Amino acid sequence: MLKIVIVTPDSDHAEAWARALSGAAEGGQVHAINQALHEVKVLANGSRADLLVAEFTSALDLDALESLANAHPEVEFALVGAEMAPGVLMRAMRAGVREVLPTPTTPEAVAAAVQRIAGKRRAPAAHERNGEVLGFVSCKGGSGATFTAANLAHVLAAGGQRRVALIDLNLQFGDAALFVSNERPRSHVADVAHNIHRLDRDLLQSAMLNVANGLYVLAAPEDPAQATDVTPAHVQAILRMARSMFDFVVIDAGRSLSAVTLQALDLCDRVYAVLQLTLPFIRDGKRLNDVFRSLDYPPHKLHWIVNRCEKNSQITLADLKKAMGMQALSTLPNQYEVVAASVNQGVPVAVVAPNSAITRALRNLAVQIAPLPEKTRGGWLTGLLRGNTAARSIANEPA
Repeated sequence: MLKIVIVTPDSDHAEAWARALSGAAEGGQVHAINQALHEVKVLANGSRADLLVAEFTSALDLDALESLANAHPEVEFALVGAEMAPGVLMRAMRAGVREVLPTPTTPEAVAAAVQRIAGKRRAPAAHERNGEVLGFVSCKGGSGATFTAANLAHVLAAGGQRRVALIDLNLQFGDAALFVSNERPRSHVADVAHNIHRLDRDLLQSAMLNVANGLYVLAAPEDPAQATDVTPAHVQAILRMARSMFDFVVIDAGRSLSAVTLQALDLCDRVYAVLQLTLPFIRDGKRLNDVFRSLDYPPHKLHWIVNRCEKNSQITLADLKKAMGMQALSTLPNQYEVVAASVNQGVPVAVVAPNSAITRALRNLAVQIAPLPEKTRGGWLTGLLRGNTAARSIANEPA
């Protein structure tokens, strides 16, 4: 039984909205208060609403809304207001407002917004996920972090056995989608940021490109100038929504450490730094490690991947561990021709070269992150191949 409270200084709005919302309460209650939000104590003495529809008329109302949201996170909020500048929308989003409607609006539009919120409250808990967020960052340009993030996301999806999101937060020059698909993305991160005030599961899903069974990609903007349209608050909202929709959210954070990428890395459950066995990479790896320490990231959150690893390298893995002060790391072998074929075709390497050493290494890394149930392990490779119809084979280098 839903309890809805309407707060508006406009008596006509109070009456019309209450009449329109009587059907949305599902046998519950609709109570209208004909006052400004900041002038009335809405939730008191046990009369707590399930959903508050508030009309915003001044900055004081927005302050009151934020205080209510902080004190009562279990309450859903819908906001109606004439001044919907970006700053107002951002504050509303941060407060947890689910629906924002500009005035003038109709009672039917208010009722529809409430119905959307009510529908989400009724959604089966089984559909909600609590996905793990994995961030990939490059110690230096050309490390292979994007290749690793994109292809690991594909392997984790396991042909549809899991739902995995690949989100490209290399906002100026990101191209993660090209590593797993030759289709043009229909939308991108900046588009979602522009519509953050109405972000929900449907909006985020529609902005993503389904590139394989279980694998969805939210691309970076085509225009580098649009990178400035995405803020840390946008990233927080997008990742919070993605967690509820996917088993794993894989982020390509790129090379630069901006406020946006730092927000993403803060929210990650694990951060994977990708480097190679050369002095410039090791130097920048040490710098990046210092940044992680300054951010107070716990040791269990940080992981290191050596890409294009060769047994006869002048700098050994032991040298790297000593220089970086690390105990463990993962390695990906150097298979240039296989990787180049995958990238040039826009097809995951596990599809192009399923028996290659690089595919086996990615599969091993995926198993470390999330072992598949015993009964499904035998079908892993079959699932990967089934998940992408663009499979092509090339001669594989020996392991």
